[in-house]
Amino acid sequence: MKLEGIATFVSVVESGSLSEAARRLRVSRSVVSERLMELERTLGASLLQRTTRKLTVTEDGKAFLARAIRIMREVEDATADLAERRESLRGPLRISAPVTFGRMHLGPALYPFLDRHPEIRLTLDLDDRRVDASADGFDAVIRHGPIPDSYLVAWRLATSRRVLVAAPSYVAQFGLPTSPAELEGHRGIFYMNRGGADWRFVQQGRTTVVHGRFGLVLNNGDMMRDAAIAGLGIALLPTFIVGDALRSGVLIPIDIGIEAETEFIYIAHPDGQHPSTKLRVLADWLREAFGSPPYWDAT
Repeated sequence: MKLEGIATFVSVVESGSLSEAARRLRVSRSVVSERLMELERTLGASLLQRTTRKLTVTEDGKAFLARAIRIMREVEDATADLAERRESLRGPLRISAPVTFGRMHLGPALYPFLDRHPEIRLTLDLDDRRVDASADGFDAVIRHGPIPDSYLVAWRLATSRRVLVAAPSYVAQFGLPTSPAELEGHRGIFYMNRGGADWRFVQQGRTTVVHGRFGLVLNNGDMMRDAAIAGLGIALLPTFIVGDALRSGVLIPIDIGIEAETEFIYIAHPDGQHPSTKLRVLADWLREAFGSPPYWDAT
């Protein structure tokens, strides 16, 4: 069984067509067909059903696909490990990160890193849902806030401070709360992935929960900030999202006498999985790029 046949099968399934797989592999379509037929002969099973309009993976193909993907990743990782032994960072690196943080801060930090290490093939998946790093095939995930997953080993990248904010128009209409009791009942803009229409604060080691009036629930920090700017309610957001809005005055901070618990931005890899050198170098690079305290809190 040839590795090029396994790689071709994986590429055909991922791309959805023989022609697209040929383009990605930089070979002719006939070479792709020959490799697939040779692989099927070796396995003694049909992996794909091909018609003029559709490409379908057979049941045998589905069973083989998971192992084929794992085989190719093992080969890529082995190649990358050997390169790292020669102090050369190369090979694939698959990372998931939140959308807003990825767009605003992670991307600008990554671009010079990739320019310095051009042989790293980074796949960055921006998604606000909490992905399963191991099951979804990521080398690491970048997260903001608590990490309850016991199967992840987390490294801190930066601190994250959260503040209550509202638009001047909202405060002019509904008033400025100055205590947890006054905050109760105010219209809130809440983050879906944290669950519940409430805000949590810490005072002298004790958690205080303030129940806001259900206003708007979103799963994206950019939209939460924009909804607050539009005067739709009060939001509790990290300063890496609302820093510019606070400096420009389109949002104002709300002080109720207690602060939200300081959180952290992490990069985490699956427990039991040996982190690659390139992942460790990336983590060090991001810590340096974000700073301590992070640059978004510097002013």
